[in-house]
Amino acid sequence: MRGGTTFTFVTDGINSALDQARAAAGERDVAIAGGAATVNQYLAAGRIHELRTHIAPVTLGAGERLFDGVGPLHLELLSAKSASLVTHVSYRVAS
Repeated sequence: MRGGTTFTFVTDGINSALDQARAAAGERDVAIAGGAATVNQYLAAGRIHELRTHIAPVTLGAGERLFDGVGPLHLELLSAKSASLVTHVSYRVAS
């Protein structure tokens, strides 16, 4: 479907999900979207090459923390752009 999005639910782990996404994407980039738990799993497994965060001044009071349980992580700043209600920050995940 042109311009559409296809969702496939994978239950056999993050590596299988990423492998299937890469096969479906061909030469295009694959983006992993999700909450902190999802991103932390891929970071801990060393499967993320670039990380884009969007920081908004909203206090939720509780929730999962990004980078929790990931271990040592080296991030190189690629860009930071601010807007009125959000700051977009991109990092390269260095080995």
